[in-house]
Amino acid sequence: MLKKVVLAYSGGLDTSVICRWLQETYRAEVVTFTADIGQGEEVAPAQAKAEAMGVREIYIEDLQEEFVRDYVFPMFRANTLYEGEYLLGTSIARPLIARRLVEIAAATGADAIAHGATGKGNDQVRFELGAYALNPDIKVIAPWREWDLNSREALMAFCERHQIPVDYQRGDQSPFSMDANLLHISYEGGGLEDPWSAPDEAMWRWTVAPEAAPNQAAMIEVEFANGDAVALNGERLGAAALLARLNEIGGAHGVGRDDLVENRAVGMKSRGCYETPGGAILLKAHRAMESLTLDREVAHLKDELMPRYASLIYNGYWWSPERKALQALIDASQEPVNGVVRLKLYKGAVSVQGRRSPNSLYDAEVATFEDDGGAYQQADAAGFIRLNALRLRLGAKQGRKLTD
Repeated sequence: MLKKVVLAYSGGLDTSVICRWLQETYRAEVVTFTADIGQGEEVAPAQAKAEAMGVREIYIEDLQEEFVRDYVFPMFRANTLYEGEYLLGTSIARPLIARRLVEIAAATGADAIAHGATGKGNDQVRFELGAYALNPDIKVIAPWREWDLNSREALMAFCERHQIPVDYQRGDQSPFSMDANLLHISYEGGGLEDPWSAPDEAMWRWTVAPEAAPNQAAMIEVEFANGDAVALNGERLGAAALLARLNEIGGAHGVGRDDLVENRAVGMKSRGCYETPGGAILLKAHRAMESLTLDREVAHLKDELMPRYASLIYNGYWWSPERKALQALIDASQEPVNGVVRLKLYKGAVSVQGRRSPNSLYDAEVATFEDDGGAYQQADAAGFIRLNALRLRLGAKQGRKLTD
């Protein structure tokens, strides 16, 4: 018999229903935990909503700096993209939330934790793998796998019966399934379930349409120290403040919109739209900084490992030993990634305009097409090519023998 459950609570539709459902179904006391990781207006009403449903222990924590510093930035050191496009804005928030759920359960003497992830989605996997990695004996309640409220309309009807307020309705249409934090906003459900249907322009919240962006480009400079962005246009900022500023600048210039069909951890394909303006800028800037400062084979090794690292995060294995091992290698590679990258933002595009570093491996005297004064002996290339061609020539001769 459960006595107390810690619920990951946003104050939105799903978790508001879950709070009441847990109280009625399990007759358990509910502790709510709301992580402020940059979702903005959703956080403030969570306190009042939880109180209105009789919740006595309410945790609302500002984790924005920790989120960006300890989760987003380590991920960006790897230039992480899932399936070549997705910047993992939802995925990377789940390890932090799972950790705090487990910690609050221990602090309050709770028997279990609960989340609002659906039985078809990725987040159930991420929350629960994270929780079990941190506390192998924790009990997890996933209402979407137990109840019969299997549509947005059923949830809305439940809210009406129990007088639970719901935000962001458009006429009679149910709200989008949304996730917001300092790295991104995601949109799923509704008309987006048809992959041929273009998203409604009114859906986007952070970014203007590229064609409506200013005709004057914005020039910015991002400074890196050991692979992390530390300053914008010469002003040193904390991790959260820097990402928030990049979101504002990038969004104003139409940067960071994505419309993806991705392969979920549970096996199905899913269509979602994402706004990640600051992340798009950071990825471009970080790769530019690495291009100047990383050894060729280290850079290529990172690129080979990145898809595996991205899959680990996407599939919920942030707390796994293999992710930690990869992170140690990635972090070790970032020691020379220091310097400044200049970028241009124009109508949805981010382009590199310059880069400089005290750790630069670029040598203009060697790279020049002009007379380099003997820094590079071009004749040496002949032997290099002959040696590398040896196996190709032997293979070609053998193939010729087989066809004769």
